[in-house]
Amino acid sequence: MRIVVAEDLYLLRDGMVRLIEAYGHEVVATAATGPETLQALRTWRPDVAVVDVRMPPTHTDEGLRAAVAARAELPGLPVLILSQYVEQLYARELLADGSGGIGYFLKDSVFDADQFVDALERVAAGGTAMDPAVIAKLLGGGSSNRRLERLTEREHSVLGLMAEGLSNQVIAQRLFLSESAIGKYTTSLFGKLGIVDDGTNNRRVLAVLAYLNKD
Repeated sequence: MRIVVAEDLYLLRDGMVRLIEAYGHEVVATAATGPETLQALRTWRPDVAVVDVRMPPTHTDEGLRAAVAARAELPGLPVLILSQYVEQLYARELLADGSGGIGYFLKDSVFDADQFVDALERVAAGGTAMDPAVIAKLLGGGSSNRRLERLTEREHSVLGLMAEGLSNQVIAQRLFLSESAIGKYTTSLFGKLGIVDDGTNNRRVLAVLAYLNKD
């Protein structure tokens, strides 16, 4: 994979570059400010980008705004947000187009290299990789969704794990169920959420979007 790393702290940025390259991927560019991030994403159009939220010049939300702007210009550009903070407004905006290729992890929740690289690869493939703490924060600011109210408790559990970006196989392991059972729950919740397979959308991404936006 061709990857852009946007992080203002040199030691962390350099560490991520070394880690990514150790797994056989290529870091095509790095950025230390919001404007540099947007320029790098426009120029390189990477397979996936790792972007911090708070970067110079103001250390507020420059990184996240750069990612949103880049996705607006390059729809579906895969981005993994790796930050100490959850910015609800921009996180929802990143998810809003329903195209996938989005991840959002808190730095304190990444426990090992395999977890980090796995999230990168899932996002690059067009999936989602959401930190449970981020999901909880986004859900906390949402309104009610009558479609979600139709789901059973088990279907809610499956959808929550789907939002983290987990495969049916891993979800089955987490819930101590068979993979075929998870497939049935998944098909059922798609139906209850009104998500049809028309060959042009990613049903899992649309389900996650409904779950997180709650509208």
